[in-house]
Amino acid sequence: MNPFLLVALGGAVGSSLRYGASVLIGRAWAGSFPFATLFVNIVGSLAMGLFIGTMARSLPAWQEQARLFIAVGLLGGFTTFSSFSLDTVTLIERGNFGEATLYAALSVAVCLVGLYLGLMITRIGTP
Repeated sequence: MNPFLLVALGGAVGSSLRYGASVLIGRAWAGSFPFATLFVNIVGSLAMGLFIGTMARSLPAWQEQARLFIAVGLLGGFTTFSSFSLDTVTLIERGNFGEATLYAALSVAVCLVGLYLGLMITRIGTP
């Protein structure tokens, strides 16, 4: 199957699951703390670890297709935090502690600044 189609289909499923989880959790825990996002990030990261760990042990012939559909598409659509977590842990497991720390710090700090700048740009000229 076309790799882009595998990612797209997985992404559609993952995004739908994220939305459903956010709705359900939002109904259960009303308030300002983003429990739904936290939950999705934790579950997605756990799922990524389970999936990648299983694939590394079994090495099935369809591993690349499963990785594209599940890891990149489904889990990427569910939460990109799982990909961030996998990248960080991979650096740690390879002994690149400095790079892992730098990657995690830059990802959080620069992305927060980027989001803030994006908001500020859209507010230019708005009273």
